[in-house]
Amino acid sequence: MDPVQPPPSDQDDHSALLFALVAERLSLYYEHNSWLTLAQGTTLAANWLSRSTTRLSVSRRKHLSALSDQLARQIADSVSREAGLHISYEMSEALDERYVSEIGESIREECRRLLADAPLPE
Repeated sequence: MDPVQPPPSDQDDHSALLFALVAERLSLYYEHNSWLTLAQGTTLAANWLSRSTTRLSVSRRKHLSALSDQLARQIADSVSREAGLHISYEMSEALDERYVSEIGESIREECRRLLADAPLPE
């Protein structure tokens, strides 16, 4: 018998959105050698959120976009292109929470830490 999982918190939703934005930024960077702008990340978050019941203000989406840009660039600057491509692939796969990935879990944890250190504006 599986234990009942508590519903995800807003913090979980926000860190999942941050993770997805980082994955998308890295994917686009390695495919097209260019970064999403802050506005593009903000709009992308709005498009994704429109498919769910979750709503975030523009200032909160902009904050998540900025954090995702910071983390994606940090990753890209700290690893080789080959390693970055692998990380990008692992993150894309790890968007499905059933996919087990040490890399994905490590970056999910970093997303949680970033949000704890720089919470969304009120």
